[in-house]
Amino acid sequence: MKKVLIALDYDPTAQKVAEVGFSLAKAMGAEVTLLHVISDPVYYSSTEYSPIMGFTGYMGMGPLALDSVDGLKRASQHFLDKSKQHLGDKTIQTQVKEGDFAESILKTAKDLQADIIVMGSHSRKWLEKIVMGSVTENVLNHTSIPLFIIPTKKHKN
Repeated sequence: MKKVLIALDYDPTAQKVAEVGFSLAKAMGAEVTLLHVISDPVYYSSTEYSPIMGFTGYMGMGPLALDSVDGLKRASQHFLDKSKQHLGDKTIQTQVKEGDFAESILKTAKDLQADIIVMGSHSRKWLEKIVMGSVTENVLNHTSIPLFIIPTKKHKN
């Protein structure tokens, strides 16, 4: 396997997904691309951001900056750059896409000729109870590329 696509969202579990996916890629000597998909601007305004991978929000970007697609793109690129910095590998590629989560992940994987897609099993915490893992399930049902799913839901002791 030569190319690994790691799909990240802003959920605090993204750090685990990035680290496990990166370890997998390094073990195989594969190239890594981090992907974030902008789909629903409401998601960004209603999400509680946690300090993950050195990313504690939009670094002074006010609400007006997030009202535009360009603002979301800049914030998303900043998030991916911070994630790349956290992983400590300058060869990691990053991409920000717009559109449906699953469709964008599948199209990016195809365009990159990715050998494997890495993603978490639960994202978008605020929707978890309604559509648990629907993005992951949709990708799984529509890809011929192997999918490495990292369970991210917290288990109660």
